[in-house]
Amino acid sequence: GWRVEGRVTPGPPGPRSSVPRPGGERGAGWSHEDNVSRLRSSSLEIREKGSEILREQLDAAQKELKLKDKECERLSQIRDQLEQELEELTASLFEEAHRMVREANVKQATAEKQLKEAQGKSDVLQAEVSALKTMVLTSTPSSPNRRAHPQLLSPGTRSRGASPHHGGGHARNKSASGALPLAPGGHSDLPSDLQPVREDKEMDSILYAEFLTWKNRPSLDRSSAFLVRIYREDIGPCLSFTRSELSQSVQSAVENNSLTIEPVAMSALPMVRANAIECGGPKKCALSGISRSCKHQIKLGDEESYYYISPSSRARITAVCNFFTYIRYIQQGLVRHDAEQMFWEVTRLRREMTVAKLGFYLTDQE
Repeated sequence: GWRVEGRVTPGPPGPRSSVPRPGGERGAGWSHEDNVSRLRSSSLEIREKGSEILREQLDAAQKELKLKDKECERLSQIRDQLEQELEELTASLFEEAHRMVREANVKQATAEKQLKEAQGKSDVLQAEVSALKTMVLTSTPSSPNRRAHPQLLSPGTRSRGASPHHGGGHARNKSASGALPLAPGGHSDLPSDLQPVREDKEMDSILYAEFLTWKNRPSLDRSSAFLVRIYREDIGPCLSFTRSELSQSVQSAVENNSLTIEPVAMSALPMVRANAIECGGPKKCALSGISRSCKHQIKLGDEESYYYISPSSRARITAVCNFFTYIRYIQQGLVRHDAEQMFWEVTRLRREMTVAKLGFYLTDQE
């Protein structure tokens, strides 16, 4: 066979084509740049989104911190307010405790003082009740108990302490009549002006009628004619002293049964003096203003002041107190006598007020 060998003659080089070939080097470069740009844009986007999220979280955290700061400030204010209230409450409790202690001490002192006054009044009332029982049980106008009524005894009998004669009516004193020898025929040899006499009495019908009207409805009000007369004729004059204002206070205390009479030397209560002129002194009577030896003092109700009184002033006050005591017992139903006996006892007490008003009084024999 024939072998044909051909030879290619190289010609001049032609121009290169500028169209990129698929899968060539330039195609590969463009693909890398696109990836890088995509990555850059993705990272920027991620970065912006992360920054935005962090910014939102930061804002939320700041808002939460502000809320917590406000809450802490509010709690701090509450704490300060509670501490202030606690301090005020503690101070108030201490002040209240001190006040209660002071009031308790004052009440205790007042109670002790009232107890002493009550004990003194109780002793006085017990003595009055005992004396009144003796008078009510053993004394009547027709047959008086001369021990309960020493004014019925003669001066000689009182000074010697002789026992009274308990005969019917107001009989002669036994020691006086027994010491006088009688002449034949029963008459005394003494002149008529020296012979002992017997006290007699006669009832006033007007006074007795007023007393009966009062006794039917006994009261201490001045609405009855019986008490109006006694106030006008006996109580008013008997308690009328130089110091009129103090006299009115004494009368009110007697009416309210709140007057206390005590011996000066035996007084155990603290004595509060308003001044020497008002309260008098051991040598000057506070009611009359006369210089006399004052062995007793009076206290009016709940007043703190004590007033010195002379024996005559004491006798006048005591006479009025005895009258009020007796009519109070009648009002309370403690007197078991008939109306006539009560009337004569009231009359005797009225006579005591009149005698005391005139300046007569009994003194203890030393």
